[in-house]
Amino acid sequence: SLGKLHFFLILGVVIIQTVERLPLGNSTPDFTRKPMAVTVPEGKKATFKAMVCGTPVPTVTWERNKDNLDDPNKYRTRYDGRTREHILEIPSVKTEQADIYKCIATNIYGHAFCTVTLSVTEVTKKKPLPPKKEGEIDPRLWELLLSAPKKDYEKICFDFGVTDFRWMLKRLKQLKKEREDEQAKVENVQQIEMKPNGRAEFSMDMKLRDSNSKIDLYKDGTQVPYDDNENSKHSLMQTGIKYVFSIKDPQPEDAGFYQVDVEDTNVLSTDFQGMIPSVDFVAEIKSVTVVEGEDAVFKCVLSSSLNRISWSKGNSSIEHGEKYEISVSEDKLNHTLRVKDCEMDDQGIIYAIAGLRLSNASLIVEGETLGSMKKKAGSRKGPLRGVQFVSGLSDTLANVGQQAELSCKLSSETAEGRWYKNGKLLTNEDGVRIIKDGACHRLIIDCCQKDDAAVYRFEAEGRKSEAILTIQDPPNIDPDLLGKFTKPVVIKAGESAEWKLPFLGGAPMNIHWYKNDDELVPGLNVKIDTSNTGSHLRLTKCQRKDGGEIKIKIKNEFGTIEAVSELIVLDKPTPPQGPVTIMESAVTSVEFKWKPPKDNGGCPITNYIIERQQVGRNKWTNLGEIAGSNPSYKDTDVDPGRRYCYRIRAKNAEGISNPLQTEDIPAGYPGSPTAPKVVSAFKDCINLSWCPPCDTGGSKIVGYNLEKNKKGTNYWSLVNQQGPITDVFEGAAYEFRVSAINLSGAGDPSLPSDTVIARNPMKPPGKVIDLKLTSSNYTSLSLAWAKPKEVKGVEDEAQGYYVEVRPIESLEWTRCNAIPITPTSYTVLGLKTMAAYWVRVIATNYGGDGYPCSFDNYIIAMPPPVKPKFKDRNMKTFVLVKCGNTVRLNITFEASPLPEVSWLKDSVPISKHATITNSDKGSQLLIPTSEHSDTGIYTIIVKNIVGQESVSIEVRVTDDPRPPGPVEMDEKIPGTVTLSWIPSSDEKRDDRLHYMVSKRDSFKQTWRIVADNLFNNKFTVINLFPGREYTFRVFAKNDMGVSPPSESAVFGSKKEKEKFNVYIPEHKTIDLESPPSFIVPLKMRTSPKGYECYMSCAVKGNPTPRVTWYRNNISLNTNTNYHITNVCGVCSLLILRVGPTDNVEYKVVIENKHGAAESSMMLNVRGTVALFLIPVFG
Repeated sequence: SLGKLHFFLILGVVIIQTVERLPLGNSTPDFTRKPMAVTVPEGKKATFKAMVCGTPVPTVTWERNKDNLDDPNKYRTRYDGRTREHILEIPSVKTEQADIYKCIATNIYGHAFCTVTLSVTEVTKKKPLPPKKEGEIDPRLWELLLSAPKKDYEKICFDFGVTDFRWMLKRLKQLKKEREDEQAKVENVQQIEMKPNGRAEFSMDMKLRDSNSKIDLYKDGTQVPYDDNENSKHSLMQTGIKYVFSIKDPQPEDAGFYQVDVEDTNVLSTDFQGMIPSVDFVAEIKSVTVVEGEDAVFKCVLSSSLNRISWSKGNSSIEHGEKYEISVSEDKLNHTLRVKDCEMDDQGIIYAIAGLRLSNASLIVEGETLGSMKKKAGSRKGPLRGVQFVSGLSDTLANVGQQAELSCKLSSETAEGRWYKNGKLLTNEDGVRIIKDGACHRLIIDCCQKDDAAVYRFEAEGRKSEAILTIQDPPNIDPDLLGKFTKPVVIKAGESAEWKLPFLGGAPMNIHWYKNDDELVPGLNVKIDTSNTGSHLRLTKCQRKDGGEIKIKIKNEFGTIEAVSELIVLDKPTPPQGPVTIMESAVTSVEFKWKPPKDNGGCPITNYIIERQQVGRNKWTNLGEIAGSNPSYKDTDVDPGRRYCYRIRAKNAEGISNPLQTEDIPAGYPGSPTAPKVVSAFKDCINLSWCPPCDTGGSKIVGYNLEKNKKGTNYWSLVNQQGPITDVFEGAAYEFRVSAINLSGAGDPSLPSDTVIARNPMKPPGKVIDLKLTSSNYTSLSLAWAKPKEVKGVEDEAQGYYVEVRPIESLEWTRCNAIPITPTSYTVLGLKTMAAYWVRVIATNYGGDGYPCSFDNYIIAMPPPVKPKFKDRNMKTFVLVKCGNTVRLNITFEASPLPEVSWLKDSVPISKHATITNSDKGSQLLIPTSEHSDTGIYTIIVKNIVGQESVSIEVRVTDDPRPPGPVEMDEKIPGTVTLSWIPSSDEKRDDRLHYMVSKRDSFKQTWRIVADNLFNNKFTVINLFPGREYTFRVFAKNDMGVSPPSESAVFGSKKEKEKFNVYIPEHKTIDLESPPSFIVPLKMRTSPKGYECYMSCAVKGNPTPRVTWYRNNISLNTNTNYHITNVCGVCSLLILRVGPTDNVEYKVVIENKHGAAESSMMLNVRGTVALFLIPVFG
């Protein structure tokens, strides 16, 4: 194909024309609008758009440098016919997708492409709060309390289960003191809550110390992007110092712990974690009409328990207080709002907000009638309510020397009040100003001092409001002194630099000095002296590298202040920079140039000092100084044929630099010719050609020196220039170079020629024969072929082969092997799955490449076609899973090409909570936490171009059955009883649940199953015998197991018995006492080492004999290492673990008052012989 670079309409677009001439009316592709570079945060959507032109209409494809765009879940391409835009979309950008993307437009006459960059910014992660430890308070509680008003303390603590408020307040005060580097003063914080307009909002009044400070919003430690558009998902609206953050249309996934940071300092925390419960209104609030002065009550009922809901009137929140009474029932389902003493101003819309649910109703207040006024007056038992606080005092912060103001507003403009400081009455004579402006009362302290910090109280007609005034003393620097400090300090190298800065502020002060953001610590050349009123820094023996920014940071518990200065150290410059460029080398002059020094030493370069030395001599000659503005020099005092070396020094006001020395510069020598080119090569001679040098050195070129180098050696030798070069050996490789000669001598040699081999030329080989595809898979193709035939004088023998591939959408061939291969087979690797390629093989020898041999059709990177089939012969068709456990279905199959895999549940596509993972060998369906609703028939369908197969698996999700209800009995026919019971609560959701009945009578005392696989709730038991008592149990059963039983009461019928007489024979006294004896004596025992050994015997005697066990005549009755029992005359001894030491004699002795007997044996421990002893009875 022909590739000719063509013109382009838009900068950055490359067009390649693939035909020699374009037919009339046709054109190559071009871009009318190329895609623009995009920068997006991680996780957001990126879009590239391009518009193309060309006749015929080109097709557009997209590529990227580091990977492919085959995954449709990551990359989507489409064409918008309305706007005529070709679009590439990346729905959720990852950091690894940051790359250079290429847009290619192709038609039959060529292709055009342009590149565009995608940049991905990482989402900032905030350092997470420490996890809650068992027995400790959740760290989120302190973050919420630090930014919440005092009136919300009780509500927040209640949510976290904290009841010790005294300890909490002490700890909170300590945390506030420990908080440092605050960037803003925050007041009037409103915690996050749902608003009637459907938005979740939280707000605060914030005074920024720096108006340019960055404000960040985080959710659960992850930064949340926001803007000032109220239609955005997250927005920030600012009015003066009031900031309102809002979340539009909150969803359950918006729940979390939100934090606002100013320059990495947290200023507000609010919890939206439990604000979105799954709850609904069973009964909504109703509109209420009341007479002025009466109470209005609004009630609602929720579907599930909730500690509290939000109440609001219009856009204003309603809090529990004197005006409003909010109550909750014990079961947390009934919530009530009582509006006390309704006035006309109380009219409006009342909202109840529970989670994401909203209920509203109207409050209508009618004027008082005469009757209602009398009734109200008669029922009123106390004096009329007096003056009220419309807004009370708020805690205030003020700096030393600044003005502080405390204010409140009463409901009456005529009411008078008094101000108190720590309980002491204040007047205007106490250094404060007390101002009354209608209902507003203000206390102003013009110049605050530390002793002004106190608790201030305002009282009016028995009403009180208190607030704390906190006086801070942050670091402060006099502006004049600060201006002097910021001026740069300029010194010479080796001298000392000093900075002094007095300051004011409350102790203790933390002082830190920095140089170029690295903290300075006292050392050999660093001296720091600090007091409570100032700091002094001294840097000794400063060098040029010590220059830079000097910063002091002063901090105490109330704030931080910084001051910046600069240190400039003057020194001599560094040497001029090379390399030196030769501009002219003639018979009478030499001209060269260089680069200025990298560091001028802090002041301008005034001059350059030039020195010269003739090569071969030791003397340096000073040629003088030149201006520092032009770093070049021309030496006109040179002798032809001489070589010179020059030294260049830079000079400024502080001194002279070290020199830059040049290489040897010839005067009048010619330049280098071009590298020799091989004209022809044979086994006994080589012909070369070259071009003369551009620079003749100021005189005529009189000849050339031609040199050769045998490949593999470092020796260059002169060769004969008369005609072809014959001094060569057949098969050897050579390089050649040439140098020009003028009247001054020989110049520098040229670059070496290409390597040439002394051999006769060959003809390129022909096409390979029988090219075929032997095997393939998704990433490789295996090829085989036969050697091309030789045709004497036309096509010579092939010495190697190249394999080339070309994607079907590309016009460029790619060579797979850089070095020719000699075998007649090759495997192409690294192909894209299911991509189509053209493939060809080229035979080659040193005479050149032959004609390529290619397939008639393109080849797809895939294995041979195979119809889908499932490989697991033992595949389960029924899977039983306990509710809450994981459902995992692994299906292995074989198919080619890669099939489409789809899963169905009861012939319906799988829901999103199931995760499906596909590979070329199988598919997996995973449900992490199963529910009863996941029961069903799951079908996997595997389909490709060859065919399709499917298989179904029944999945049953169940749980251990719950027991049935109480069992009732009904006897209608004697000898039978009908049992009935309340069904198990699992019966509705488990169609395979059934029941089992068992009975026990008073005669046998064992349970026996009388019925099983009952799918109803009744069963009649027959063949009951009179006179016996029966108990019945009913069990619920399913595929998982059996439930605990539900047991009936005792059932029985009395049997009438006939009277009978008992004859009692005459009792004769018999003496049954007897001496002890063995019914069954001890028997031989053989036991392996390490196993149990059990030996026993049977004895009799009256009275019951006393039994004693002996081991080697030592009693074992009190030895806890042996287990000895005596039950109804059967005596036994158990050795838990037999060892070699147990191979001894064991004996049992029984005795009572009539005598004694004994029996003994020898225990044989695997391999020993037991000794029998004859029992002796006494």
